[in-house]
This record gives sequence, C-alpha cells and structure tokens, in this order.
Amino acid sequence: MIEKHNFIRVRGAREHNLKGVDLDIPREQLVVMTGLSGSGKSSLAFDTIYAEGQRRYVESLSAYARQFLELMGKPDVDLIEGLSPAISIEQKTTSKNPRSTVGTVTEIH
Repeated sequence: MIEKHNFIRVRGAREHNLKGVDLDIPREQLVVMTGLSGSGKSSLAFDTIYAEGQRRYVESLSAYARQFLELMGKPDVDLIEGLSPAISIEQKTTSKNPRSTVGTVTEIH
C-alpha cells in the first residue's frame, strides 16, 4: 500500500475534459506531465491540484485576510490528499528578461 504522506493522491478528477482521473503523484520529487494538446495536463495541474491547494491555504487564513483575496472554487474532484500550500506561475512569459527564474518572478529569492 502507498503511504499517504509520500504522495499527493487524486481520486475522481473531473475538471474540464478530465473523466474521473485517479493518480498518486510522488512528493519531494520532480514530476513532469506530458501529453497531447487538449489531453488535460493543465486541467489536472492548475485547475484541479493547484486550485485545491490554493483554496485550502486561503481557507486557513483569518476572515480578515481572506477578504482581500479571491477564493478559487472547489475543483470537481472526489478526493485530494497530501497537499501543501500552493503557488503557481502562469504558463505565459511573465518577464522579458531571459535570466528570470521562478525565484525572481515570484520574488521569493
């Protein structure tokens, strides 16, 4: 059996074109999603997993802090376990500097 704390467990993901997707994603490892255009990569990564991680994080904040933030809706999924607070970088280029990194774009460096 797979230990819960070593994986992000997704069950029954149905966002956009996903049809009841079940998967376990290893934590603390580099994971790459590949597939044809329109196969559901962004629906799974951004609209399901990230949306739920961000929603849970925002819900943990005080009511005062939440009033300044836009709360994402709950994704159409049966279960997601093992999530940590989440940030996301848009797929579009956010900087014209070719030396930009995730750290410099998010200012977490």
